[in-house]
Amino acid sequence: MKALPLALVLLPALALSASSQPGRISALLIPMDPSSESSGVQMESYMNDALGNFASYAVRKPRDLFGLPDDPAAQASFQRAKKGYEESVKAFEAREYEDAERKVRATLKELDGSVAAMTSCFPLCDALALHGAILQLRGDMEEAKLLLIDLMALNPTFELNPKRFSREFISLRVQVATSRTSQLRGSATFKSRPAGARVYVDGEPVGYTPLTLPTLPVGKHLVRMERPGFRQFGQIAEVTPDDVDVVASLVPTATYKAYDAQLDKVIPDVSRGSDKPANAVVSLGRSLSLDRAMVGTVRVIPERGTELAVGLFDVKSGKRLGSRKLVLQGDEYGQLKSEMERVVNQLINSEGEQVQKKRDPLDNRNGAEDWGSEDRGGNSRQSVKKHSGDDPLDDVSGTEDW
Repeated sequence: MKALPLALVLLPALALSASSQPGRISALLIPMDPSSESSGVQMESYMNDALGNFASYAVRKPRDLFGLPDDPAAQASFQRAKKGYEESVKAFEAREYEDAERKVRATLKELDGSVAAMTSCFPLCDALALHGAILQLRGDMEEAKLLLIDLMALNPTFELNPKRFSREFISLRVQVATSRTSQLRGSATFKSRPAGARVYVDGEPVGYTPLTLPTLPVGKHLVRMERPGFRQFGQIAEVTPDDVDVVASLVPTATYKAYDAQLDKVIPDVSRGSDKPANAVVSLGRSLSLDRAMVGTVRVIPERGTELAVGLFDVKSGKRLGSRKLVLQGDEYGQLKSEMERVVNQLINSEGEQVQKKRDPLDNRNGAEDWGSEDRGGNSRQSVKKHSGDDPLDDVSGTEDW
């Protein structure tokens, strides 16, 4: 038998591989008023997470579409700060305390402008401890205590290296930790333009702007704000017993600017329920290299809640594959995520059965799906069998209708 060329042997496999490539999809929500900007970003995030459960799609999240660029100035300042800290430690361990203090002060000044590049309190916490130890050796106890307050606000569990720091300084840290000053709390409000930036305080995510945290420990805190399509923002916030505001003006990327310029044309396609091709959605989807687009609008309706109108579109044809409209009542009990998962599942399933990567048999069930309007006791619509015995619960396990 004559051997077939390798290309002919591989052709069916290549065709099968190409046909099984997942379609690129993203959920994009358009805020219709300032009040809905923050909730819209959060809902959009939950929807994209839910899309990740479907094996037939490759999800492109806003971060992939628009980027989340670093702050170049912050990166450069961070590198100088790390080098300055290393030089400060060398001078301190050589007992050249005046030189060490000069270098650590310069390091702390660099760190003021490098928060956007910091993912932990290193080397800020280490530099504060070093500076405090120098001041304690010099006899400036009150200034040393203030630096320790800042250190504990940033990282309450920060450990002082006994090989580097004296017993007296470690004891001073314990004294400060048990003082009334360290127990003080203050309120901080975080805002951004535009709203909807995710806020990190001391490396931990705490919510989306606008946001108020009423019980932060007094002292310094690392604040970072991120929103896809904008340059990262960072600042060292000084929390006091009085209210503190941290406001960020976010700088958009060129890709996000181009996306934002198309939104006014897209809104009518989302709100219109006709079968006409959604040409504006097609243009938007192609500019973002998508095959499917889940595009919606979000608006606050006073005394009712937040209205979400969303459609699933085929970018190639502009056809609307499904749509949903509902009013949401907030996220007081963490229900917003499950609501968005339900919306995504309904829209995806409206265009045909899909295979999910993971499946919980109880997903999207509230336990009362089989209750009829006249039967709230859990019986199905099927007739209930009559029992000949005296006990009506004979041969009933309680799980027949699950």
